[in-house]
Amino acid sequence: MASNTDGQQVIVVKKDDDELRVDIESDLLRIRPLGAGQEVGRSCIVLEFKGKRIMLDCGIHPGLNGMDALPFVDLIEADEIDLLLISHFHLDHCGALPWFLQKTTFKGRCFMTHATKAIYRWLLADCIKVSNISSDQMLYNETDLEASMDKIEVINFHEEKEVGGVRFWCYNAGHVLGAAMFMIEIAGVKVLYTGDFSRQEDRHLMSAEIPAIKPDVLIIESTYGIHIHEKREEREARFTSIVYDTVTRGGRCLIPVFALGRAQELLLILDEYWSQHPELHDVPIYYASSLAKKCMAVYQTYVHAMNEKIRRQISINNPFVFKHISNLKSIDHFDDVGPCVIMASPGMMQSGLSRELFEAWCIDSRNTCIIAGYCVEGTLAKQILAEPEEIVTLGGQKIPRKCQVEYISFSAHVDYLQTSEFIRTLRPPHIILVHGEATEMGRLKSDLQREYEDDENPPTIHTPKNTQIVQLYFRGEKTAKVMGSLAIEPPKPGHKLSGLLVKRNFSYHLLAPTDLNKYTDLMMSTISQKLSVHFKGSFQDLITILSPFEWEVLEGKNGTKALSIMHKITVNLNTPNHFVTLEWVSSPVVDMFADAIIALLLKHSPEKIEDKKSIVASLNEDETVIESLKEMFAIEDIKLKHETNTHVFIVEGIEVEIDIPNKQIIKCEDECINSMLQKLFNCPAVSSLVKSV
Repeated sequence: MASNTDGQQVIVVKKDDDELRVDIESDLLRIRPLGAGQEVGRSCIVLEFKGKRIMLDCGIHPGLNGMDALPFVDLIEADEIDLLLISHFHLDHCGALPWFLQKTTFKGRCFMTHATKAIYRWLLADCIKVSNISSDQMLYNETDLEASMDKIEVINFHEEKEVGGVRFWCYNAGHVLGAAMFMIEIAGVKVLYTGDFSRQEDRHLMSAEIPAIKPDVLIIESTYGIHIHEKREEREARFTSIVYDTVTRGGRCLIPVFALGRAQELLLILDEYWSQHPELHDVPIYYASSLAKKCMAVYQTYVHAMNEKIRRQISINNPFVFKHISNLKSIDHFDDVGPCVIMASPGMMQSGLSRELFEAWCIDSRNTCIIAGYCVEGTLAKQILAEPEEIVTLGGQKIPRKCQVEYISFSAHVDYLQTSEFIRTLRPPHIILVHGEATEMGRLKSDLQREYEDDENPPTIHTPKNTQIVQLYFRGEKTAKVMGSLAIEPPKPGHKLSGLLVKRNFSYHLLAPTDLNKYTDLMMSTISQKLSVHFKGSFQDLITILSPFEWEVLEGKNGTKALSIMHKITVNLNTPNHFVTLEWVSSPVVDMFADAIIALLLKHSPEKIEDKKSIVASLNEDETVIESLKEMFAIEDIKLKHETNTHVFIVEGIEVEIDIPNKQIIKCEDECINSMLQKLFNCPAVSSLVKSV
């Protein structure tokens, strides 16, 4: 650790050939995407402000494997992260969390909502099972996942927590069950991280909340850019129509989904549609996931986190107990004998049951694959949206694609209208776009800028790439709260408060020293000083030298005598050994008087002093005061202005001019320096010298 020229502490971190400087008291907020910067996948945003580091999400890239799927966490030191917040349970937001918690030096605290923690456990366990990569390439195993659970703490919606001076709380994000938007406050600067969110209420989730508190910085997803979603009713009608057409022509309908999230929304739609169409009752619907029962148990447990419609319905009958849907644990339990609808994971068909079924069914033109959510580049789901004539199987073979491919977005992300409304309501001065492909993100930025081009203070919009740092400067006023005995008397104009300024995290308090143990873990201590100097004179000589001060003689044991100077400093004479001892309780003022006494004792030899007048005559008043000034302010150069017979010097860039004989301050614009000069002039030793000369 080092200090810069203005006394501010700076941490300098060496990373290869680069040097990263982090100012502990810096007013610079740094926001750095280690993932989700001009891409969708491996969300991971790092905030640095006032020496605190917060990581927002820790996901993997669905289109990549092994270490390649991780965010660029090699650019940070894991043990320097103070706080890790997970927005929701999707793999691109939490898929790297077991690795980060178990395989790195991370020592901070990790938080997510109750529902997210419950689903995270089962979703990542399923991910480990269906993964088609070798064990040595896997980032973590079931043991690591289980161990990570102990390191995760939970937070309720709207519950405020504090970690090392960083305050944070969360709002409902509406994206999936348990999804949260986090508001983080550091030293008065508020940052809102939306994660993935939706402002449209669906069949089971409420829409995202709009915080009542205006953030200084908004980190917001840009997944769909300037696209506008079709209405929910139209989308559901198109979905059920495609499913109906497929099964009535004898085809099979595959809907790749993740085990939890949009799957539950689609199950509610299909179960209701089948209930309304008796002719379909012979066509089975399968929910193909090893987590099916566990998923439903979680959804039934956290029904309070869903919308009002579901909460009312649950008191009559559980909407997640489906009449027309069966669970399918694996393909071994499936008899592929006719028309059916299967919802299978994973949603992007990189591997697992959804991939197996697609490879088996894609060669039949009667079959349909409905892509119901956002698809990341590099996945099979994204590839087939272009309707290629053939695909490559996991075994490396090329097979024809004849099945129908339909895209109906049930992905609960905001569209342009929702994004625009959200931003206009909050009016943040700074906007950081993340979680969006570069093209979509660029279009969104342009449209938002056009929307605010006539505003007097339009927001600044940033679209950082991965690892690119956005730097924002915040200069907030530092306010100290007066507490304890200092706060008893109401403030009066011109009245000065004197006390100890105590900083705890990012709060300042002004306290009387006696109140320290009441409001802090600190205690008031006193420093007793004792100093001896050589002195050959008599006790009368000592009185003569120190007579400019207020003094009195103290009678000691065995007839010994001492001087009490100003009732603060005791001066004892040891005649046989020829030295004087000063004892006092340290304080800035008393220390100054003690220094003046010692200067007098060292400067004047009693053998050469005949009387008090000779003492005064022997002292050069200018030299004495100048030496005191040099020591007091740690300065070298004090110049004499001959035309005015005044002295001029510079203290911390401030010019000071004084008239020593008349004890006047001619020029000084700093209140603190002014006060110190007044105390120096009022020091009895100096005062006496000035008068005599």
